[in-house]
Amino acid sequence: MVKRKKPFIVVLWHGKMLLPMYIHRSQNISVMVSEHRDGEMIARSVHRIGYTTVRGSSTRGGSKAVRQMVRQLKNGDTCVILPDGPKGPRHKVKMGVVMIAQLAGADIIPLTFSAAKPISLKSWDRFTFWWPFSKLCMVYGKPIRIPRRMEEGQMEEYRRLIENSLNNLQKEADGLFQA
Repeated sequence: MVKRKKPFIVVLWHGKMLLPMYIHRSQNISVMVSEHRDGEMIARSVHRIGYTTVRGSSTRGGSKAVRQMVRQLKNGDTCVILPDGPKGPRHKVKMGVVMIAQLAGADIIPLTFSAAKPISLKSWDRFTFWWPFSKLCMVYGKPIRIPRRMEEGQMEEYRRLIENSLNNLQKEADGLFQA
């Protein structure tokens, strides 16, 4: 990831993390990972490939994770949040990403990938792999600016904007491999 003057949070769907996490390894990026037992396995894996972690989620340790991520963003770090994790519902953005972006003065950058020959697990997130030698693409969305001050109801509008951006970006990425 490229350092920018303004901090940013990369958001991607839980089931679409594999290729982006591999491509952007060892780039001093912090990823929010659940404190749950499954999260420990993910944290160990992402540490091995060069990420740092912020532990917490919407279901456990959230306020501590919010403070730590805001601190890191204000220090100029790039952060990653999977806004439909840790348990779903699939492709539904949780409000925490909007709150963190607002508190840190960070933009949101949507990201996804697609494969010509995908393999989707039957898990809640439809975790996606690909067949060997399959063509792959990663697609980055336009930055979403989150204002520091919002009126009542605006946070929900931005939450929906992020969700729609990710879903539209996924359709765009998938469309690259359709005849």
